[in-house]
Amino acid sequence: MAVGHVPDAVAEDSAPRNSTRQVVVASLVGTSIEFYDFYVYATAAVLVFPKLFFPAGDPTAATLQSLATFAIAFVARPVGSALFGHFGDRIGRKSTLVASLLTMGISTVLIGLLPGYASIGVAAPLLLALCRFGQGLGLGGEWGGAALLATENAPSGKRATFGTFPQLGAPIGFFVANGLFLLLSETMDDATFLAWGWRVPFLVSAVLVIVGLWVRLSLHETPAFAKVVESGARAKVPFVQVFRTGLKGLVLGTFIMLATYVLFYLMTVFTLSYGTAESGLGYSRSEFLVFLLIGVVFFGLTVPIAGVLADRFGRRSTLLVITSAIIVFGLLMGPWFGSGSLPAVLSFLIVGLALMGLTFGPMGAVLPELFPTAVRYTGASVSYNLASLLGASVAPYIATWLAGSHGVGWVGVYLAAMGALTLIALLISRETKDSALD
Repeated sequence: MAVGHVPDAVAEDSAPRNSTRQVVVASLVGTSIEFYDFYVYATAAVLVFPKLFFPAGDPTAATLQSLATFAIAFVARPVGSALFGHFGDRIGRKSTLVASLLTMGISTVLIGLLPGYASIGVAAPLLLALCRFGQGLGLGGEWGGAALLATENAPSGKRATFGTFPQLGAPIGFFVANGLFLLLSETMDDATFLAWGWRVPFLVSAVLVIVGLWVRLSLHETPAFAKVVESGARAKVPFVQVFRTGLKGLVLGTFIMLATYVLFYLMTVFTLSYGTAESGLGYSRSEFLVFLLIGVVFFGLTVPIAGVLADRFGRRSTLLVITSAIIVFGLLMGPWFGSGSLPAVLSFLIVGLALMGLTFGPMGAVLPELFPTAVRYTGASVSYNLASLLGASVAPYIATWLAGSHGVGWVGVYLAAMGALTLIALLISRETKDSALD
C-alpha cells in the first residue's frame, strides 16, 4: 500500500545526511576509477590492440578495427544507463553505484588477462569486444549516480559547484591512466611492453575498485531520494516513465552533451592516433603522451571554474559562450594542429582540453536538473549516454577517416558542426539554475 505524503521537513530530518567530505570523496573517487578504466582502454586501443588483437596486415585497417571495439562501449552505455537507472530510481543511489563500479572494474581486469590473436585467433577480438561491452555497461550507470550523489546533497546556490566533483574524475582518471602508460613506455622496451607491460594498467584497476567500494559502502542515501521513498512516489518502471513524461529533457540533454563528447574524444583518442602515426604528425608515443598529460592539467583546472561560473551566471548562459568558443576552435583545427610544430600541437591540446573542462564541468548539474527525483537517475544517465553513443562512439572513427581522406581540417569542421547542434539545443532549453531538486 502506498505510504501517505510526508512533509519535506520531516523527511529530511528522518534521513541521515552525508557530510561534504563524504560527498566529495565518494563522487570523485568512484568516477576517477571509472574514467581511469575507460581511458586505459582508449589508450590501448590506439597503442596496443591493433598489434595484438587483430590480424597482421594494414596498420590503418587494424587501428580502425580497434577503434570499432572502442565504440562498442558506447553502444553498451545507454543499456547500462537504463539498467542501473532503473535500480537507482527504485532501490537507491548508493547500492546502484556499488554495482556499477563492480561491473566496470571486473570487465577491466579481465581485459588485462586476455590472450592475443596469435594465441586464440578470432576469439581474441571477440572476447575483447565482450569485455569492452561490460566496461560500457558499468560506466552507463556510474556517472548518473555520482552526479546525483553530488547535486542531491548540495547546499543552496552551490549545486553546479558540487556537480563538478564527479566531473573531476575524468581528468584525474585520464591523467593516471596515461601517466601509467607513459611510465611503462619509458621503463620498458617495445617488445616487453607489447608482451606483458600493457596489461599492468588493466590489472591495477582491481586495487582501485576495492578502494572505491570501501568509500561508497559508507554512504547514506541522498535526502531527495529518501523523500521519494517516504512519500511512496517511486516510479514503477523509471525507463518507461521518463520517456513518457520527460522526452523533451532526454532530447535536450543528449544534444547539450553532444559537443562535449565529440571534443573530448577528438582531443584524446584521435589526436594520439594521428599525432603518433607515420602518416600523421610522426611524434613518438612518449612525446605525445606527455603533451596530453600537460593538456589534461588544464582540463582539471577549468572543471571547477566552470561550476562556479554556472552557479553565478546560470548554466545556459555559461554553456552558450563556451560552445561558441568550441565551434571557433574546431574551425581553426586545420592550420593549428595540422601544422605539426611542437608549440602549435601543445597549445592546441592545452586550449582544447581547457575548453573541455569548461563545457564538461556544469553537466553534473545541468542534466540532473532536467528531471524530477523519481526518474532523475534514469533520465540523467540515459541522456548522458545517448550523447556518448551519438558523439564519442563514432568521433575517433569519423575523425580518422576524415583526416586520411580529406585532411585534418575537416576533422575540425566535424567538431564545429557538432558544436552547432549543441548550440541549438541550448537556445531551445530553459535555465535550470533555480530549479529545486525535490
